[in-house]
Amino acid sequence: MTLEIRGKWALVTGASRGIGKRIARGLADLGCNVVLHSRDAAHTRELEGELAGKGIRVSAVSGELSDQAAVDRMLDDTIAASGGIDLLFNNAAIMTPFRASHLQTPADDYRLSFEVNVISPIRITYRLLPTMLERRFGRIVQVTSGIQDQPELMAYAASKAALDKFVRDMAPSLRGTGVLMNLLDPGWLRTDLGGPKAPNDVESVLPGALVPALVDGEVHGVLFRAQDYARPAAR
Repeated sequence: MTLEIRGKWALVTGASRGIGKRIARGLADLGCNVVLHSRDAAHTRELEGELAGKGIRVSAVSGELSDQAAVDRMLDDTIAASGGIDLLFNNAAIMTPFRASHLQTPADDYRLSFEVNVISPIRITYRLLPTMLERRFGRIVQVTSGIQDQPELMAYAASKAALDKFVRDMAPSLRGTGVLMNLLDPGWLRTDLGGPKAPNDVESVLPGALVPALVDGEVHGVLFRAQDYARPAAR
């Protein structure tokens, strides 16, 4: 059963480009109001106008996710604009440099990766979850990665593994609340983060990226792979 989300509010972090931009468009096409997050609200100005043209309400917020005070301000602005978020896509992430000498990966790579890719998504979740529980409705989608066997990118990979653990341990506590928390692996895509050699075009993230937001029933702690739902490429 597919959920009706028309008129609800979603927050998409990292919405200025790549996966986040496509997710925001997909939500808007379903009539969902959207709060667009980026480091600088100017980065989503064009998208904000585009989505408003679809007849939904759109707001832009900004905040550097490595700065927890900025995260708190961003959340204040998000709640003020929406009155409360119904669907959360924690999409924004960073990847520290490829370290060919991975045994010498600096500790700062791990600190920054965990700040942006783990701590901020968890803080955002904790801030928005109480309202979802009060309303007995919510969809929380934590965007993860299928990265493996690449120790040169271990800071990024370890941060995503930590986010996976958070979801899998938290999800059972949400049973019966009307709030679902699940994981989304968008696949290896040609984005700024994925690089030009990735096998999949960024457009292939839809419709699969929306599946964990639209699922109904007691579905908790599941890993959804967007590429499982990708439409065949046109010949």
